[in-house]
Amino acid sequence: MDSKRSKNESSESDDSTRATNFPDEVLERVLGLVESNKDRSSVSLVCKDWYNAERWSRSCVFIGNCYSVSPEIVTRRFPNIRSVTLKGKPRFSDFNMVPPNWGADVQSWLSVFAARYPNLEELRLKRMTVSDESLEFLALSFSNFKALSLLSCDGFSTDGLAAIATHCKSLIELDIQENDMDDRSGSWLNCFPETFTSLETLNFTNLNSGVSFDALERLVSRCKSFKVLKVNKNITLEQLQKLISHAPRLMELGTGMFMQDLTASQHSELEYAFSNCKNLHTLSGLWEAKALYLPVLYPACANLTFLNLSYAALRSDEFAGLLSHCPRLRRLCVLDTVEDKGLEAVGTHCPLLEELRVIPDDPFDQEIIHGVTESGFLAVSYGCPKLHYVLYFCRQMTNAAVATIVKNCPDFTHFRLCIMDPGKRDYLTNEPMDEAFGAVVKNCTRLQRLSVSGLLTDLTFEYIGKYAKNLETLSVAFAGSSDWGMQCVLNGCPKLRKLEIRDCPFGNAALLSGLEKYESMRSLWMSACNVTMNGCRLLARDAPRLNVEVIKDEGSEDSLANKVYVYRSVAGPRRDAPPFVLTL
Repeated sequence: MDSKRSKNESSESDDSTRATNFPDEVLERVLGLVESNKDRSSVSLVCKDWYNAERWSRSCVFIGNCYSVSPEIVTRRFPNIRSVTLKGKPRFSDFNMVPPNWGADVQSWLSVFAARYPNLEELRLKRMTVSDESLEFLALSFSNFKALSLLSCDGFSTDGLAAIATHCKSLIELDIQENDMDDRSGSWLNCFPETFTSLETLNFTNLNSGVSFDALERLVSRCKSFKVLKVNKNITLEQLQKLISHAPRLMELGTGMFMQDLTASQHSELEYAFSNCKNLHTLSGLWEAKALYLPVLYPACANLTFLNLSYAALRSDEFAGLLSHCPRLRRLCVLDTVEDKGLEAVGTHCPLLEELRVIPDDPFDQEIIHGVTESGFLAVSYGCPKLHYVLYFCRQMTNAAVATIVKNCPDFTHFRLCIMDPGKRDYLTNEPMDEAFGAVVKNCTRLQRLSVSGLLTDLTFEYIGKYAKNLETLSVAFAGSSDWGMQCVLNGCPKLRKLEIRDCPFGNAALLSGLEKYESMRSLWMSACNVTMNGCRLLARDAPRLNVEVIKDEGSEDSLANKVYVYRSVAGPRRDAPPFVLTL
């Protein structure tokens, strides 16, 4: 028996040796087929050989916080990167809660990349500060650069876009969305050389200035592989028709202004152009769309999977008519001008819907009598059983409605409910909204992201801590009763990565209860809570691997920490913090 065991052990040892002695080229080729960053990170932990193979074979890297690591560390770890996704400022910068000049300047990254990644092809930036000089440096430093995406960035102008157009000879993608930039003129489109033919994606939806239509039309006509074209509201329907005619392979289209006095001939030409959009699966834009022209879209709607109407204030009847021609829709973004009746049409016509975003047309109008309620949300839940992502802005909600919604759609992974009046109760029972979110976390076991709103006590957070075992991101505003609520979340959600809190009664005890938890999280944001500078100093003292930053507002009390940003970092305290950011 001992002999047999010895023989088996020897065999297992040989198998183990064979498993780890793949030729490096074979192992790197196999790992190159693994696309998920999470999976690749797990693979790198198997053994030293696999770590090295993953290191050398990785071509894409995602960095969720530009201060969690340095560019020098990234380039040492991964020497062959071709594509970088880099995020900068906290999400609350989208709501003007992070002061200007906070940081997240991309130039230090570009300087290192130019030396270590000369073959860089793609750069995708979100909430980063990008100067015109940085864009010109980028354009001149990487000879084979192909894709640039700027989302919610600031610091640059159309002059920087001109540098990209002038020097990036192999550019395939230029995607500019929701940036705070100096929109000087539309002449940057003229900077693409007449010999340039490689562009496949162009998105300048949010630029305000007019562009040279002649330059745009020439660009679209000579780039034969155009797949994504999203223009700004200065493009007319007549011009849109010409662009579509030049790009028969379009898969995603963002229109300009969707109102114009067209002749009968122009109307027919526009309808014909849309009827030839056989590959179109995404449609957006439609600024100030007139009901008169919506029917020209119908021939192109049959294969739509994503309809983004966040710029089109359609009424319920107009919306329902369009929706009846979109049977394959899986993603939908609308303004609340469609009202509950419009959402009833969603439940009727869109059985395959997986993602719904309903955003307010005018969030600051307190006298508004229109909008959506729990009734519209319920109608969607009855007709769309595959729904798993929702962002829903409304002015009223009930516990019973939410409980029914999650019973109808138990596969939610993202549930973001925003009742726009802070502290709003269940308007029928006058009870807190605790049971609504309790129902969400009890029924939706796959939930990864949750945003809560309305009047909430600590009971909501007890439910979250007890049941939300797959939760990764939690956003909280104007909620909770005491420190106990936050403590429940930090002690009970094992996969929590991002916690965003504002205007809540949580103080030092709540902050310090996450001492061990923060090591495994990406970040914590707390603003307008009851945290003090002493509490932040204690956290920084006991967790030296965390960066604990306090953003001091002008006129705020010295003892209070009004805005606290905590994140893990292998690079240590950042060196570019402005005077109003105190690193403890």
